[in-house]
Amino acid sequence: MNPSSQAGALQPSARDAAAIVDAFHAALRRGDLSAASALLAADALIFESGSVERTKAEYEAKHLPADAQFSRAVPSTLIRRSGQSDGSTAWIASEGRVTGTFKGKKVDRLTTETMVLRRDRAAWKIVHIHWSSGAAP
Repeated sequence: MNPSSQAGALQPSARDAAAIVDAFHAALRRGDLSAASALLAADALIFESGSVERTKAEYEAKHLPADAQFSRAVPSTLIRRSGQSDGSTAWIASEGRVTGTFKGKKVDRLTTETMVLRRDRAAWKIVHIHWSSGAAP
């Protein structure tokens, strides 16, 4: 996601957590699997396209490399974002659009993403990701 894009109703208390979400996406776009992984909690739960990875290690072994490959190839635009934090837990909800070409196929999808983060020793970690998308009209 492009952090300079329009931000929706992101509460000031959630800005630091949103910066972690942006850092995660930036790491994917760079293909930096270590940096992306470092932002995930060990017990992270990832929902994507009907599949589930129940730990960071499972995600690293299954979909993290493919997610980075896709992110590097297909530009994304952040359309709207909201989020809140109660101090130790935050949620960031983002809507976007990805357009481009991946493995020779045109891509034009509207995306939704929810990330839940937990603050542990003053550092935010992503504990849950839920991604979904649909064809753009």
